[in-house]
Amino acid sequence: MRKLDGNLVLLVTLFAVLLVAGGLLSGGTYLSLFNLQSMASQVPEIGLLAIGVMLAMCAGDGGIDLSGIAMANLAGVASGLFAMSIFPVDEAPVLFTVTFVIGCAVVGLIGGTLNGLIISRLGITPILCTLGTQMFFTGVTVVLSGGRAVRIGTPEPLYEIGNGYVLGIPISFLMFIGVATLLGLVLRHTPYGVKLMMTGSNQKAAEFSGFARARIVTTTYALSGLLAGLAGLIIAARNVNVKWDYGTTYLLIAILVAVMAGVKPEGGYGRVINVVLAAIILQLLSSLLNFVGLSNFVRDLAWGALLLCFLFVNRFALVEHFDALFSSKRDPHASKN
Repeated sequence: MRKLDGNLVLLVTLFAVLLVAGGLLSGGTYLSLFNLQSMASQVPEIGLLAIGVMLAMCAGDGGIDLSGIAMANLAGVASGLFAMSIFPVDEAPVLFTVTFVIGCAVVGLIGGTLNGLIISRLGITPILCTLGTQMFFTGVTVVLSGGRAVRIGTPEPLYEIGNGYVLGIPISFLMFIGVATLLGLVLRHTPYGVKLMMTGSNQKAAEFSGFARARIVTTTYALSGLLAGLAGLIIAARNVNVKWDYGTTYLLIAILVAVMAGVKPEGGYGRVINVVLAAIILQLLSSLLNFVGLSNFVRDLAWGALLLCFLFVNRFALVEHFDALFSSKRDPHASKN
């Protein structure tokens, strides 16, 4: 029987506590359909970036992707300018949207592959590489846009991606859940997923086992870049404009989500479902603080406190104690230390 994930239990508990607290403090308004839809529509862009951070961490060797939001902004600006140069937004909204969607994915994939090649082929430390490409992507975005916001407009198909609903659920949230589910299945049931986790856990053993580590690392950062490109698509779909400095705090939030999800910074472990839950919890907390009238400074304080709290939990292996506790309850004959 598979061991229960203590971090998942902790996240589910936090999720339930925030829903109950929000409902009580707001007199039920917090749990209204409109507010739930509003919160769900804000989760995807952060969630996609956080999954990208998770993938980079799972690769090991201090892996992290600091270029996510810069790549997302580049994807939005570059794809918007390219699509507008070919198809008038108002006259050909469908063709414009298709071109824009493909452009965002291609730009993200190219940027992520560049990160992966620099890290795997040149041996550059991931944090330094992605810090450098973060500045590079931002610089390219500024040059392309002249430092100004690029007006994408609201072509109906693109607007629906960012603001439309299916059965009362935001389309962007459904896209996020779909991408997360697909990636979770890939990591758990494909050779790539197994090799990624084994490479992150023990690089020496992976090398002696004949794993093509360079290919695994390149593929991982390419996927992270693709997720950033999709985040850029959703950002553009939710807003009329795209700009080089959008979401300046998103990097810290994405890292916070990954830490909350129990992703090991040393590599070799990470679960997509935990990242999805952590992203939702962070949005629930942010909205709850707004409901009770606290400022954004208090929100930043709460996020910092959460980060320190989860670092403390992971550092002292408290989640493993949850695992042992629940395992012993399910198996009365389990050995005791």
